[in-house]
Amino acid sequence: MLISPLAISGAFEVATTIHGDSRGEFVEWFKAPALKEATGRDFSLAQANLSLSSKGTLRGIHFADVPPGQAKYITCPVGRILDYIVDIRVGSPTFGDWVSVELSGENRNGVFLAEGLGHAFLALEENTVVTYLVTDVFRPDREHGINPLDHDLGLEFPLPKEELALSPKDEQAPGFLEAKELGLLPVWSGEGVS
Repeated sequence: MLISPLAISGAFEVATTIHGDSRGEFVEWFKAPALKEATGRDFSLAQANLSLSSKGTLRGIHFADVPPGQAKYITCPVGRILDYIVDIRVGSPTFGDWVSVELSGENRNGVFLAEGLGHAFLALEENTVVTYLVTDVFRPDREHGINPLDHDLGLEFPLPKEELALSPKDEQAPGFLEAKELGLLPVWSGEGVS
């Protein structure tokens, strides 16, 4: 397992090693000691989620109030996604920047994102399965979203806009600057969020 920092502080790509033979494959897709060594923090699992998406499904941009926030460890065991990590932390040196990482059942890789970062993904194949390990349970009253099609963020998608399927909640979410003006975004404190 190789865990490498991405261009946004608090975001990491996790490259796994696939062990295969005539019987199939074996992958260590999450290893707490390796994550702690790479990120400097413990990952206390509070909830595990799984989603099934059709091609073109765009989920996010989602984030939770900080504190406590919700760190996430995301994998795609079946299908293929383009995973987006968005720096929505007001005052961060990379505020408004985003990175994308392709995750798939073929590469078996993952991403880790710290509390305070926004998360979205686009399913690139039918019947795509995404798993999320998270550090806090779902709290509807503390969950927020930013419309992933917001032009101020400028996320780039490999599918035409008319092929993207969003939930009504994500379609109606405020834009990036509107979420900032509403005071919904977490604040960067130099090393993390508050």
